[in-house]
Amino acid sequence: MTSPRPIARFPFFSRMALFLATNLAVLLLLGFVFRATGLEQRLAESGLGLQLGGLLVFAAIFGFMGSLISLALSKTIALRSTGAGVIKTPRNPTERWLLETVHRQADAAGIGRPDVAVWDTPEPNAFATGARRNAALVAVSTGLLRSMEKEQIEAVLAHEVAHIANGDMITMALMQGVLNTFVFFLSRVIGMVVDRVVLKNERGRGIGYWVTVIALELAFGMLASIILMWFSRRREFRADAGGAALAGRGAMIGALQALQRAQGQPVTLPRAMTAMGIRGGRASGFRALLRTHPDLHDRIRALEKAD
Repeated sequence: MTSPRPIARFPFFSRMALFLATNLAVLLLLGFVFRATGLEQRLAESGLGLQLGGLLVFAAIFGFMGSLISLALSKTIALRSTGAGVIKTPRNPTERWLLETVHRQADAAGIGRPDVAVWDTPEPNAFATGARRNAALVAVSTGLLRSMEKEQIEAVLAHEVAHIANGDMITMALMQGVLNTFVFFLSRVIGMVVDRVVLKNERGRGIGYWVTVIALELAFGMLASIILMWFSRRREFRADAGGAALAGRGAMIGALQALQRAQGQPVTLPRAMTAMGIRGGRASGFRALLRTHPDLHDRIRALEKAD
């Protein structure tokens, strides 16, 4: 078997700095646009009393609260929603092998050893979750254990360990928070402009404000989902590459091919957890923009073309 290679990781504090820098850049750009177009002055002259800084702080609190709470509770939610049982003391050779394999891969990836769990479903699937790289969870289905060869299972486990090493769960939560913030913020700023500047309403927040906010939250929310799902698909390619580095490219390709043969089986993971699994649902047309995972054929081709 190929010797494990270290996974190239983007440090947590570097990711945080990147997100903060991105937010600051967007805020500066918005401020420039408001001033350059005269919107800031017109808003002030219209008597809106709209404090953009205060609104942004409130939007950030509102936007990040849900995603960060979900991240903090992700292990508990995952275990309860799937009925997965954490292996504390191995009861058979399979459980012992799962623990040893995940622990060895975690050591090679330079992260803390995650909990390992198994849940009962005929669907071949696996997922990783957790708020911290050093206190995460890797879970596999009984269907995957029954349908794959040992080296393919090892590759699936390596794929999930790579997700943890890459900090994907944290990054997805941060991205969701950033997108939520700007959906909330921009929809309300534009709603106020439409209500006061365009419709000339001078009596609090009128119907123009609320209709605009609702419409823009739907439109911006859809755009935010497309952006988030695009990133979700990118991270799957990175996790495949990380799995190949830990378990061997041939084994990783073989695991994806085994998942390809099982595409007729429905994805049984709860909808909110679909992005965590190694396989996602199929979609075409516009719905393909909202897919959490790339097509398995594309993932296999990416590994075959890798140096």
